[in-house]
Amino acid sequence: MSKMLKIDVDGDIATLTMNRPDKRNAMCEELLDAIDGFFSAPPPDVKVVVLTGTAGHFCSGLDLSELVQRDAEGTMRHSRKWHQILDRIQFGGLPVVSAMFGAVIGGGLEVATATHVRIAEPSTIFQLPEGRRGIFVGGGASVRVGRILGADRMIEMMLTGRKYNVEEGLSLGLTHYSVEQGKALEMAQDLAAKIAKNAPLSNYIMIQALSRIEDMPKADGLFTESLCAAITQTSPDAMKGLAAFLEKRAPNFR
Repeated sequence: MSKMLKIDVDGDIATLTMNRPDKRNAMCEELLDAIDGFFSAPPPDVKVVVLTGTAGHFCSGLDLSELVQRDAEGTMRHSRKWHQILDRIQFGGLPVVSAMFGAVIGGGLEVATATHVRIAEPSTIFQLPEGRRGIFVGGGASVRVGRILGADRMIEMMLTGRKYNVEEGLSLGLTHYSVEQGKALEMAQDLAAKIAKNAPLSNYIMIQALSRIEDMPKADGLFTESLCAAITQTSPDAMKGLAAFLEKRAPNFR
């Protein structure tokens, strides 16, 4: 187990803390592999994951000291590795909540936008500074961040290297919530507890289907929606949920 990723499991919630305080939690191979290792084989009882940073920062992006060691082929393969790992975060089946503060820059923003619920404190800075380094995004930002901002805003963001603050990030969709300083992790864990009470199949289908439906033509998306409705609404958990509603009580999907 890497010291660069702290893993704390409390019941059905796992909190992952990126832990490179001297590097503002810049993403190196060891940290990336540790994240991949968790999402490749999460503990079986975990239903929701909270992802955060330490020492005032979420993640300041790719560790550039490792970048200079790669040739073109190595860079391409490394980029594809990021894609595979962040796809595992987004589509692995576990809801992931990000508690953000400080630097959410470059690869850090790519990691954040692979998660499903994002919470930011006032210190949060969103930035894609790759243009100032003579490089290009490689961890999925052109798709994930691009779909949130649109190509026009993302081009401007990358050309100028501008920084978005938390309120700007909230209005643009880079974060879903803005909270007081020091409250992101608390809110993330509260929301994680609520999400963990949902029917596991419903959570899984929402994560798997909605982003893919966005890629589909309208007719295909609607048909996929019907399939998802058929699967979830005829499940044992749906029967529990309906019975709980009729009996005016909270459902228990455990």
